[in-house]
Amino acid sequence: MSPGDDTGRTRTRLPEAGGDPYGGARRNGRSSSRSLVTVVGVVVLLIAAIAFANRGGGDSGAEEGADSPKAAATAPTGEKPVPTGAAGIPTGFAHDRQGAESAAANYAVALVSADILKPDRRAEIVRQVFVADKQAPLEDRFDKAYSKEFLSTIGLDENGNAAPGETYVSRTMPIGTKVTGYSDTDATVDVWCSGVFGTAGEKTTNPVTSDWFTMTLQLRWADGDWKVDSFAQKDGPAPVPGDDKASTAEEMAKAVQEYGGFTYAR
Repeated sequence: MSPGDDTGRTRTRLPEAGGDPYGGARRNGRSSSRSLVTVVGVVVLLIAAIAFANRGGGDSGAEEGADSPKAAATAPTGEKPVPTGAAGIPTGFAHDRQGAESAAANYAVALVSADILKPDRRAEIVRQVFVADKQAPLEDRFDKAYSKEFLSTIGLDENGNAAPGETYVSRTMPIGTKVTGYSDTDATVDVWCSGVFGTAGEKTTNPVTSDWFTMTLQLRWADGDWKVDSFAQKDGPAPVPGDDKASTAEEMAKAVQEYGGFTYAR
């Protein structure tokens, strides 16, 4: 489930027709993948050997800037992750660009989660994620968007729960972040995400599928932390689907229950 522009719309999709996205007959993906890995491995080794042979003896520390590398916008910096706050959402982000990126990544996970469909949890998420003056109107808009009628269309009851024996899945994984605007009081951050959405169950008509999208979050520094002022969402960038064998509904439900999520920090 994924609201965009502060309104709700489902991201779950029925499986699309198969076929080679490049127009030809379906290739043997596994054998070609192995060959590709071998070739790439050799190339990487050659590049590494050349770089080592040509490396100068200068001070490598002088090449490092105070900010993260521009060519690797989400490169790790060694900063400690932020602590978990209310509603299980991280809080206490640093008052800098890195803090804004960390906040945006963690908020994207919360805003496109199964919990946002549950009325009680939704109220907690809104109060934790959004600036104070946007909380009341957004709670009302979310409640209207995720109405009983809407939830029933994706197989959930009025409390956002799946039918007995089924598990609703909505989990988001940030791939990277990009700051497109920053000041001491405001920040705009794009978060490129992948996710899994749908219902794991033997008789479901809304099976769990993967998705790729980008969220743009307008952040404001308020009460000693980064909070969301507004957000929007668009599809992609998305890679060509691989040849992975789809798991059974039981395997998918078990994975969701056994594997926890992460706190994202630069």
